[in-house]
Amino acid sequence: MTKRAHRIRNSLWGLFAGDALAMPAHWFYSLENLREEFGGGLTGYEAPPHPHPESFMVGMSYRPDLASAKRLDRRYDILHEHAKFYETSFAKLEIETGERESEHGNATPSLEERYHYHHGLQAGENTTAAQLVRVLMRSVIERGRYEEDAFLASFVDFMTSPGPQRKDPYLEIYLRCWFENYSRGIGLRNCAETQHKVWSIGSHGGMIRPMALSLLAPTSYQGLGFAIEHQSLTHRSENVAGALGITIPLLHDLLDGAPPLRATVERSASLRTPGLTGIEMHETYRRHHGPGNIPDREMWELHTHLSEGPFDLLKLVTDCDDEDVVLKKFGTACYPEHGLPLALFLSANHGFEPEAALLANANAGGDNVHRGAMLGLLLGAAVDEFPEHLKTGLADAEALGEEIDAFAAVATSGSTF
Repeated sequence: MTKRAHRIRNSLWGLFAGDALAMPAHWFYSLENLREEFGGGLTGYEAPPHPHPESFMVGMSYRPDLASAKRLDRRYDILHEHAKFYETSFAKLEIETGERESEHGNATPSLEERYHYHHGLQAGENTTAAQLVRVLMRSVIERGRYEEDAFLASFVDFMTSPGPQRKDPYLEIYLRCWFENYSRGIGLRNCAETQHKVWSIGSHGGMIRPMALSLLAPTSYQGLGFAIEHQSLTHRSENVAGALGITIPLLHDLLDGAPPLRATVERSASLRTPGLTGIEMHETYRRHHGPGNIPDREMWELHTHLSEGPFDLLKLVTDCDDEDVVLKKFGTACYPEHGLPLALFLSANHGFEPEAALLANANAGGDNVHRGAMLGLLLGAAVDEFPEHLKTGLADAEALGEEIDAFAAVATSGSTF
């Protein structure tokens, strides 16, 4: 096996480990709540707790067009046994959401019914976001190359089929919007919602599959092109595309053996950090009783007003520890303008050591799952040996390892697109 193939394998192991390590503390915005729940912080794979003190999954919306879907013979049920948690056009929500949790201002049920976003998963299991990377990987392995139509068909089949592979109840808003558009008869290549219309489309979740797909390309130039095209199938987001413009070249530098700190400093210099700290952003959300109540133009400016100067990673690492940066400089929500510099800081501040950096990400809370998958891809690509216990500790390690090996073999075969 070539060194590049070995590092591709490590990169993918990093994705799945970063996702599963962070899963129990996903969407804990309060670091006090997180530390209290996990005895000071996560130290390895754990199952999600119940209740989740900050959860607002109950009552999230999914409203496909039932009449059109039935007329067009398009499957629309992506919730299956988890429909009880959602406001839908085809099932009744039986859990009341009359309270508001203070960290984000969104409506929530009473504490005992605040179900964790990944309720029912066990320690080391992966979320839907990581499972969809496996859908992409299997599509590539089966054909020996990447084909958009084949991926989209597999994507629809996976999401609309109940079963043990769909244990995770949490579906990001991009998935719910995609299938609402699909139910209306829109073509598969055009079902992705736009960031302008639904702000959270611009999230870390949109970076993971494109970054994994770019591993098939021999150069970052080609990898970025394929990544952007793949992103547009599910996420039409300027913020996601901009973040991929940093992470894809960095990922390929690391695969080629570049010194991690030097490569990260050089590639991240073109970043522009957000104008608001994480604390200030959360205060804005609470003031409006949740981000969904913020006017469109204000929301756009809230997430696109960036600093003018370059991102100085070395200075940040020299001057700050994790507690100086998490929330105080960069927010932990799902937005790449905060999450990407935070992830790069955590990797550098922990010496690009995968386990230490991924646990630091998990214990930062917020959208640590998707941020962790993105970070894991980079950290895995930066090392010759990924920690064995992080691989074997994953719930489906044997089957996952076979898929990773097969995908890496395709990636280095010389004919992948």
